[in-house]
Amino acid sequence: MTEWQTYKRIGFARMRPWVPGMNMEGVSISEADRRNGSPKPGDMIARNPEKETDRWLISEDYFKANFRPIHGNTPEGQKFR
Repeated sequence: MTEWQTYKRIGFARMRPWVPGMNMEGVSISEADRRNGSPKPGDMIARNPEKETDRWLISEDYFKANFRPIHGNTPEGQKFR
């Protein structure tokens, strides 16, 4: 088996907050997040900018530890819709 390596993300993510009543059809939620009560306020829904139907839940704790908003123009080379 290969060893674990550390990687840094170089892309950008499109997300919006989860809200009660949101249609979650097609949104992937990990079993660990389900056990922790997700979806719940503070969680985010991410989508693949190249395939908008590819969506997944990001827990509030993971989101706060790993993401910051980008304000202003979309970064060069990213095709956000």
